[in-house]
Amino acid sequence: MSTTPPTSAPTAAPSAPAPATVTLTIDGQTVTVPKGTTILEAAKTIGTKVPHYCYHPGLSSPAMCRLCLVEVEGAPKPQPGCVTTVADNQVVRTVSDKALGNRQGVLEFYLVNHPLDCPICDMSGECDLQNYVHAEGREHGRGVEPKRVFGRDDFGGDVLFYGDRCVMCTRCVRFMSEVEKDERLTVVERGNRSVIDTFFDEGLDGTHWSGNIVDICPVGALVSKAFLHKARAWDLEHTPSVCASCSQGCNVELHTRDNVVQRVKPRENLDVNGWWMCDYGRADYEWMNEGDRIEAPLVRQADGSSKAVAWKEALGGLLARAKELQGRPVKAVVSARASNEDLGALAELVGALGGGEIVYRSPRSAEEIVLQGFPTLARRKDLAPNVKGAELLGMHRVGADDATGGLDKVRAHDGIVVVLGDALADQDERFGASAALYVYVGTQLPVAARAAHVVLPVTTHAEQEGTFTNHAGRVQRFWPALTAPGMARPAWLVLGALVGELSGEAVPRTAADAYAALAEAVPAFGGLAYPKLGARGALPMISGAAVSSGAKGA
Repeated sequence: MSTTPPTSAPTAAPSAPAPATVTLTIDGQTVTVPKGTTILEAAKTIGTKVPHYCYHPGLSSPAMCRLCLVEVEGAPKPQPGCVTTVADNQVVRTVSDKALGNRQGVLEFYLVNHPLDCPICDMSGECDLQNYVHAEGREHGRGVEPKRVFGRDDFGGDVLFYGDRCVMCTRCVRFMSEVEKDERLTVVERGNRSVIDTFFDEGLDGTHWSGNIVDICPVGALVSKAFLHKARAWDLEHTPSVCASCSQGCNVELHTRDNVVQRVKPRENLDVNGWWMCDYGRADYEWMNEGDRIEAPLVRQADGSSKAVAWKEALGGLLARAKELQGRPVKAVVSARASNEDLGALAELVGALGGGEIVYRSPRSAEEIVLQGFPTLARRKDLAPNVKGAELLGMHRVGADDATGGLDKVRAHDGIVVVLGDALADQDERFGASAALYVYVGTQLPVAARAAHVVLPVTTHAEQEGTFTNHAGRVQRFWPALTAPGMARPAWLVLGALVGELSGEAVPRTAADAYAALAEAVPAFGGLAYPKLGARGALPMISGAAVSSGAKGA
């Protein structure tokens, strides 16, 4: 092969043209936005929220609520900000006398039939009608006629409909027809008799995404049965997190009160789940509130009983025994609900003990349920959040394909057995009985942990900080929303302490330290600085690599 350099440099590929921009003035401030941006979205860039009902960034814009009308200099009448695109040198006023007067009049019409039941409405405290009327509405109402009464309707699924509160924004109808593409909702009747209803008494039962219409309802017309009268909005703490119900990795918020998760809501991330989440993930949170937790380290006694001890005693005895057995074959089982940091620390521990096989378990569904109008979002077959993270660490899956759930080699192992996460629900008390050292690291105590020599209590993802890797390889952070019970600690901290004693390496003190150690050991996570992941996550620079800590894949 010739190594002679070319006589002339190759022509550089033309760079993509910069997107066209438009410069205008909104409320006296100069704004530059991409061409085609609506006035409503352009106003957001300077922190101005133009009141609106029917508009939602994930849906079509019918411009029917008439609440987002703004004054545009030179226009013969107010313009709807949700559909009017910006133009160069345009002058827009969102808080002029004309714009404010229009909104006040429109809000008065909305209140003509709206019931004054804020004290018992689930949306009280986060209702757009409350906020708009408080900010810009009339001080006193002028209505004297009886209000219309539609009552309550059970739409099926988790959704209740209060027709009296409905402002007819039609977001719910458009979501079902445009995003879920299952046209089960429509507007019936006309004028002030208009109401949302289902077709032919066919409710929302059997749908997979209808819980989103509760999220996007701007008032209390659509509410969740599961959350009904459960808590007031102002009592809830909101913590950014990642849904742990499948490998999609939807960005969510955990809403908590009194150290209990009260509900789960989607958090906007256009790279992962947009504004939506599936009903399965929305309802799958009560396991975070279960009280039957391991609250202290347990050490098996000579008579077969278990004794609760302090961390120092538990880890000291475990280290002494592990050093005696160092070099013996290791078998490890992990749950794909464990974080990247937890999995990385376990892999390092297996390596420090001499190396061995690590397998992971993850429940699977029979089908993948895709959101038709947002096809990059689906309820994935893998019903755990960190399958990809386990695979990037060189671990391989075992399933319930035989009587031992794919764990026959582990059950019969006579060396060191380590289990991380609650992955043994289908195993009996004989699991690990033949092991020279059986260590169970988890949140609850299954029957299969009865033979464990040491049981170490750890936190769930709702009680710690860390990361998951979703099906597409995006690494995403989550934050603690709950206080851990008793002496439970993050698994990366517990396992990292053991690794430090066995290998002399530095013990991670924070989740950022644990992630940095993982990124150093596994090239797949290299180039991703933990603080820079932010609230939306990032894709790694390198894809696919086995752990370099000494743990062996299949």
